[in-house]
Amino acid sequence: MSASSPSPAPATPTSTTPHRVLVIGSGFGGLFAAKALKDPAVSVTVVARTGHHLFQPLLYQVATGILSEGVIAPPTRDVLAAQDNARVLLGDVQRVNLAERTLTTMTAGREMVYDYDSLIVAAGANQSYFGNDQFAEFAPGMKTIDDALELRGRIYGAFELAELAAAAGRQDDVRRLLTFVVVGAGPTGVEMAGQLVELSKRTLRKEFRHIDPAQARILLVDAADAVLGSFGPDLAAKTERDLTRLGVEVLLGQMVVDVDEACVTLEDKDGQRTRIEAQTKVWAAGVQGNPLGRQLAEQSDVELDRAGRVVVQPDLTIPGHPEVFVIGDLAALEDVPGVAQGAIQEGRHAADQILRRLRGEPTGQPFVYRDKGSMATVSRFRAVMKRGNLELTGYPAWVAWLAVHLFYIIGFKSQLTTLMHWAVSFVGRDRSERTVTEQQVFARLALEYLGDDFRDLRKARRRGQE
Repeated sequence: MSASSPSPAPATPTSTTPHRVLVIGSGFGGLFAAKALKDPAVSVTVVARTGHHLFQPLLYQVATGILSEGVIAPPTRDVLAAQDNARVLLGDVQRVNLAERTLTTMTAGREMVYDYDSLIVAAGANQSYFGNDQFAEFAPGMKTIDDALELRGRIYGAFELAELAAAAGRQDDVRRLLTFVVVGAGPTGVEMAGQLVELSKRTLRKEFRHIDPAQARILLVDAADAVLGSFGPDLAAKTERDLTRLGVEVLLGQMVVDVDEACVTLEDKDGQRTRIEAQTKVWAAGVQGNPLGRQLAEQSDVELDRAGRVVVQPDLTIPGHPEVFVIGDLAALEDVPGVAQGAIQEGRHAADQILRRLRGEPTGQPFVYRDKGSMATVSRFRAVMKRGNLELTGYPAWVAWLAVHLFYIIGFKSQLTTLMHWAVSFVGRDRSERTVTEQQVFARLALEYLGDDFRDLRKARRRGQE
């Protein structure tokens, strides 16, 4: 990490030159920051690797066929269409140059460079496999729409393959195909495990002739000693009890030490290893900061925490660069959890600091997080909720969960569609989004295996056609 001299404060705009704010990322932090900068003195550019905003807390419902991807991922352009001072550009950020205040992106093999006066880095976090990135081949994470669609293909495909195996009398294959392992007992893991039970016992129960989907084995694994540990011991114990009653096998104090195509190997605290045959694995454990955090650290005095997140100053800037704000999952700030509410509030704070500076008002006010609670669904009509000293479980918590998530889904159309899908899935037993393709399952791995060869093959093919 190299030190750098302090940068001057961003220039105050003239009547003809608006203050240029670059926002990296279209998640909760980036999007709410852009919306808060609705001021004619500011020109906002949102640069993101995808063209959509992602309501990440509901990804597991896309993976299990409750919701379509479009419901939780509205186009960023549509969200900001009415904001005249904002534009949206597609680009995978490659480099940030703090000294020159430029950003370099790559889109479809074409490099673009953008200047900025203020920068809001809301690039988020990636899935962490704790140094075992090879696990990703067989255990997809839960961070993107691509992840959710791949998991949907793997989950529903497992039942289809089990039906074929049973028809052929291959019972060992049936047991492996009907075993699902979810790694990580945080909110995402708990919600995924609960929905896998609902899927196998309710949605699919009468649809196969050679297998009984209700016999599917669902395991929730974590190296920690509690389910939903951040919710406190009482809610953790109640959640574990509810999951067990549903039929989920909760294995705590078990570290995943190996993952291959057919198995997961666990190790307990005494060093004893257990090998579980399972075709479908879901990785819902751990996050690591976007690699852009390391670029910021190399060019400034900012530090990174163990997860690669940027240890920001109290006002969310980085040392020596008052024009650079880091927010959301990439920011490490004490007592601020990595949840949507944290990112939203940080985005608004960063925007407020920029507007204050442009108005000539004092800046540098520390960010104050207002805890609006944490919640997670366990299954249909069951959830847990914690807000301060208030703790709810069961049906009341589930209703609260529905209301909060419906409120934060952007757009009336998406809210209405979501409500209809929830009615179909929770009141009835069907799931509206069960279409899967082979491409969903294998596209990610095919691109990873081919790497740069994929582009070279395409170029060679086009040259051959000319």
